[in-house]
Amino acid sequence: MGCRADEAPPSNTPSDNLMTVKYLEIVTNEVDATCELYESIHGVRFDQPDADLGQARAARKADGTVIGIRAPLADHEGPTVRAYLAVEDIHEAVKTAQERGAMLAYPPTKQGEHGTFAIMIQGEIQHGLWQP
Repeated sequence: MGCRADEAPPSNTPSDNLMTVKYLEIVTNEVDATCELYESIHGVRFDQPDADLGQARAARKADGTVIGIRAPLADHEGPTVRAYLAVEDIHEAVKTAQERGAMLAYPPTKQGEHGTFAIMIQGEIQHGLWQP
């Protein structure tokens, strides 16, 4: 099954904000060094660890995008970079993804005041969904 440009986007996709990254999560064993790297290259500043984001140190861009850098939360979690794309209805987006064969790795979960996230796996890749 390939990607088809002639298909209309699903109804749960923000029509004026297609494929907007709301949260970029970087999981690494070198949190401080990675924060320093991003600060020196991109000119952002990372906060202290945020419990609502798995102790990620977060930087917020003017457009509302959040970049979080954190250590693995479990022994089985390896380093990864995961983009969470905005959706208007996360429950409907998860349902649609599962109907298309994606496996639910983490169900919709509220992250304090940040929003609600979910993680799907399709083709061995983790795909993040984020409802602000």
